[in-house]
Amino acid sequence: ALADRIIKALKEAGGSTPAVEGFPANDWVLIDAGDLIVHLFRPEVRQFYNLEKMWGVDRPGEKRQGA
Repeated sequence: ALADRIIKALKEAGGSTPAVEGFPANDWVLIDAGDLIVHLFRPEVRQFYNLEKMWGVDRPGEKRQGA
């Protein structure tokens, strides 16, 4: 539902139809609107990929070890 709302808002804002990947599984959805790219993950999929750790960014309320 969130992906649908983002796609609709992008179209209403006058942009072209964005490229969308990840449907119909909906574990993750990637919306590529050119200058804007949106990744949406289900919580368990986001935890599995652990992107913040891969990119070295702390999640809110979490401290890095050794810091």
